[in-house]
Amino acid sequence: MFRINAVCTGNICRSPMAEYLLRAELARAGVEDVEVVSSAVTAWEVGNPIDDRARDLLTERGLDATRHVARQFTPADYSRADLILALDTDHYTHLRRGAPDAAAEAKVRMLRSFDPEVAERGPAEQGIYDPWYGDAGDFDTTYELIAAALGGIVEFVRDARTSDDSHESQA
Repeated sequence: MFRINAVCTGNICRSPMAEYLLRAELARAGVEDVEVVSSAVTAWEVGNPIDDRARDLLTERGLDATRHVARQFTPADYSRADLILALDTDHYTHLRRGAPDAAAEAKVRMLRSFDPEVAERGPAEQGIYDPWYGDAGDFDTTYELIAAALGGIVEFVRDARTSDDSHESQA
């Protein structure tokens, strides 16, 4: 099983949107045995549901996020995940600095590093600002930025699993 954790500030807007969109895209692409979760770098929203604006946007697109409950990223999440997707630059910095070793640090990537439009840029140019402070239009922008990276993430997962399969067959 390949495990992905999308991480933002409070786990009520960006990261749950990424979680549900990525889960749906993996299913659409026929990529199985992938667990997608999301979490927060802070405890501010732990236990809270997804933001109403994010929930409504996902519902409009046929995705049910009503059971989402915000949770905080823990040190154990480094070992549970194969890929940790930071939604903004401060999350990326926090997660890389908190990594217990180089292998865990290497798992941390900016979500938009998988978007072909910005993949060649550095993390400082790949962030998705927090729509919580804005209106529905900001949530639409967040959705579009996440969606642009989904195909690249799906391909990354496929490649990683193919690589794992070839290593297992050589053993």
